[in-house]
Amino acid sequence: MSFEGWARDTVDRVQSWGFLYRYYEKRLLSRLDPVALPRHVAVLADGNRRWARANAPGRPLVIGYQAGADKLKEFVGWCAELGIPLVTLWVLSTDNLRRSEEAEITPLLDVIERLVTDLASTGDYRVQVVGDPALLPTEMAANLRAAEQATANKTGCHVNVAIAYGGRHELRDAVRSLLASEAEKGTSLGDLSDNLEIDDISGHLYTAGQPDPDLIIRTSGEQRLSGFLIWQSAHSEFYFCEALWPDFRKIDFVRALRSYAQRERRFGT
Repeated sequence: MSFEGWARDTVDRVQSWGFLYRYYEKRLLSRLDPVALPRHVAVLADGNRRWARANAPGRPLVIGYQAGADKLKEFVGWCAELGIPLVTLWVLSTDNLRRSEEAEITPLLDVIERLVTDLASTGDYRVQVVGDPALLPTEMAANLRAAEQATANKTGCHVNVAIAYGGRHELRDAVRSLLASEAEKGTSLGDLSDNLEIDDISGHLYTAGQPDPDLIIRTSGEQRLSGFLIWQSAHSEFYFCEALWPDFRKIDFVRALRSYAQRERRFGT
């Protein structure tokens, strides 16, 4: 076979697979019961660095970070299309900040800031940053606050972006906030310890007032939470996917939703 013939055959096969993929995706989507969909989906978008090393060896890791950010924007779009009202994206942990060198963390922070501003600029999403802004560069923290404020009245999909976030860090900050609030009221430690309820702590989390995640997805084959939403995930369903995050496809998301819909949620009972 000539090169031209091989090329035409290859293109035909790729187009055929693309058609089959789209057909299968639509078939799965048609079988999803909208009532059975989660109302809050959270994702640990893991595997960006491994993707960069595998797909762009010798090139800066920021290539993987950007590919991951592009996929996150796609993911939020998928959720919005399906009417999922609340999404939480974990993009930077407190552990990442401690272990990353400046040459690596600076490009990553730039990608994350652009991700937040891009999500905010769609005009549809309400963007909220959850995490500790004190751990971020001052100018970046200010830009993230501006993005939050610009979207505060939006009624579309609510997108939490977890930046400089750690579950233990969040619980520490919640306890600090609770103690400070009660001290302002003149509550003694004795009275507080006697009357403290679970909802009192929930009201001081970064996600205060939001429903807990129904479904938490983690990619790249890792099967642990790594401190993500420690408090909020008590009754969440988990879905682990082998794909590295930039390779995560809409069909993978639909499979996660199908798995969720097939489960009987007991909420600890």
